[in-house]
Amino acid sequence: MRTRRSMAVLAALTMAAAGVATTAVTCPTGWGSLPKTAADSDDGSLTDIRTGQHDCYDRMVLDVPTAGTTGIGYTVHYVDAFYQDPSNILIPVSGGAIIEILVSAPSYDPATNAPTYPGRGGQPLPGVDLTGYRTFRDAKFGASFEGVTQVGLGVRARLPFRVTQLDGRLVIDVAHSW
Repeated sequence: MRTRRSMAVLAALTMAAAGVATTAVTCPTGWGSLPKTAADSDDGSLTDIRTGQHDCYDRMVLDVPTAGTTGIGYTVHYVDAFYQDPSNILIPVSGGAIIEILVSAPSYDPATNAPTYPGRGGQPLPGVDLTGYRTFRDAKFGASFEGVTQVGLGVRARLPFRVTQLDGRLVIDVAHSW
């Protein structure tokens, strides 16, 4: 037998649950899965790569803090397999699809050849843990050759993505769904 108090608690819980359902996130669409590019620009060196999870997408950020005001050159596109540049060695990347990221920023200081990012060819990205991500599955360092750094990003499936630039950062967002 329900008391007046238990019925009030039940009603409050029902309304709270309904409130959560009405605050659903609307995810952007229209990014597409075709290649995205920007022309080479001011020199800068890659110093960090990090990832994050959002309601509608998973995000990878490449830090190039010494890049000039004209931005960072890049090519981001889906590939059938991930091959290290220039050796053409196949690097296995887990996931249903692979995004190759080429950023016009070496992982070393061109003046001194001192490393600025500790990535090693064919190895997972240092400090990047993709456990629990909805879209990202794997991330491997390819190479840094002739001023271009290469990263392979394994994703769940061929999904839409966008590339944006913020001050000294290249941002790649891959949607959780179409």
